[in-house]
Amino acid sequence: MPTRPPARDRLLTAADAVLFERGVRTTPVDELLRQADVSPATMYAHFGSKEALVAEALRRRLSRWQQVWDAHVLAADDDVSRLLALFDALAAYREERTARWCAFLATAAEHLEEGEVADVVTADTALLSERLLHLARPVAGARAQELADEVLLAYTGTLASFLRGTPDSAITVGRRLAESAARAHLVDPASTTGS
Repeated sequence: MPTRPPARDRLLTAADAVLFERGVRTTPVDELLRQADVSPATMYAHFGSKEALVAEALRRRLSRWQQVWDAHVLAADDDVSRLLALFDALAAYREERTARWCAFLATAAEHLEEGEVADVVTADTALLSERLLHLARPVAGARAQELADEVLLAYTGTLASFLRGTPDSAITVGRRLAESAARAHLVDPASTTGS
């Protein structure tokens, strides 16, 4: 018989499964407790507040997302492919996670104030912005920021498309838009092998 995960892990799993689908503010603590099969005292002993639980669930997502993205960047063969690895990583990440769209964007829409949750959302935004700029430099040179901004917009549009349910192949379309932007900014055609 498999061992039951510790209460802390059950709470994080429940938070991950419920909060980013139904909404952080609209999901009552009682629902999380029921899903995790823990008492209020247990939750507060581990996290101190619902806010801290949400922040930790987001931190876990951010860590896993970064691992998946890292692997796809490392597997890419050329500069353009490394930049576009964002979309390949998104496809892989969505295979292992069930979510309507993006936990970070969903949470950002609900949490405008400062605090732990806002800090994690800011960390996700910083990871995207800084890494895309870094990956855009070998492709676009002095125009790297423009390219990074265009890829970020294509990516964010892709995430929003999941809510609408159209286009059916949002990741493919988003990647194609980002690739068009990359090709338009390409400073050295030899920096890609035709991804």
